[in-house]
Amino acid sequence: MEFGIFLQGYNPSFRREGNPNAEHEALMNDMDFAIAADRAGFKYVWLSEHHFLDEYSHLSANDVMCGYLAHATERIHIGSGIFNPLPQVNHPAKVAERVATLDHLTKGRFEFGTGRGAGSHEILGFLPGIEDMSETKAIWEDVIREFPKMFLQDTYEGYDGTYWQLPPRKILPKPYGKSHPAMWYAAGSPPSYAMAARMGLGVLGFSIGDPASAEKLVAGYKREIGNAEPIADFVNDNVLAVSTGFVAETREQAVANAVAARPMYLTSNVFRYHDTFPHPEGIPYWPELMPDLTPELVEFAADAGALICGAPDGVLDAVKAYEAVGVDQLVLGLGCDNRENTLKTIELFGKHVIPKLDTEPEHRTTRFRRLA
Repeated sequence: MEFGIFLQGYNPSFRREGNPNAEHEALMNDMDFAIAADRAGFKYVWLSEHHFLDEYSHLSANDVMCGYLAHATERIHIGSGIFNPLPQVNHPAKVAERVATLDHLTKGRFEFGTGRGAGSHEILGFLPGIEDMSETKAIWEDVIREFPKMFLQDTYEGYDGTYWQLPPRKILPKPYGKSHPAMWYAAGSPPSYAMAARMGLGVLGFSIGDPASAEKLVAGYKREIGNAEPIADFVNDNVLAVSTGFVAETREQAVANAVAARPMYLTSNVFRYHDTFPHPEGIPYWPELMPDLTPELVEFAADAGALICGAPDGVLDAVKAYEAVGVDQLVLGLGCDNRENTLKTIELFGKHVIPKLDTEPEHRTTRFRRLA
């Protein structure tokens, strides 16, 4: 199993009180976390693209951040988690140009993840007349198959689709070296996992909550991937899961850090904005908040695998639970904890966990691309 981190420019209101630089610190800390993860042996860093989502995610121009990290890092792969390719948000030709440019700047270390937006507040900002939010799936499908053609055809043949059109043009630059960056899709429901597998796309499982839920989703994906008809130059047989991470020298300290970080405030913001998913029973509606975690609840969540929380030895056991159900890449969601504790989490995880589970020097996606 491989490992990564996920960054989104989390900037909650309680950090802004008395601190006019809170937003700047959130963005720059994320960049420092990525650089630290590169040095610690993580193989991937994923950066969100969200718009208008106050408090939850201020990382809107992730292509700019990816360019910054291309120069500031050496080995870690830099992924768009996501680039939104809906034509009303980002013109597909411009997305293809950015992907290929980042492929050059990173010398083949860029990962191309796509998705459809976080919910009605974000989607309606760009598609104000849309009546059915699920229509974004049709728009995404109208775009996604064209990217490999734009990457690999000397002169792109052009496209006359339902939602966008482009006459034949040279899409420049072409990707770095052979083939093109690995392609991923941010999937939520079992049918979307199956769809991604049939297309040969890796899955960004941002909504996977624990190993038990991961097991069913991974199994469904792996059943389908063997019969993939890839839309890209190669099959990216990969399922990624995200879990919030708190690692310290002792379990007691890690639990205390998790309590102080107030991760349920971030979770409340998830349900505040991701309103296109069914709202789980018992989850309050914004602005009512989910209760903050107690030490006992953190212990319970850690034991259930819903948090990666503890000293390195205990964390190793929790991570192995994800490995056992077939997760290809486990990603630590960062940003809730303070800067010092987050850097310690990265350091300890890289020193004590990664070397015991990821002994393959080559990135999985690099191998897929090399063999294409």
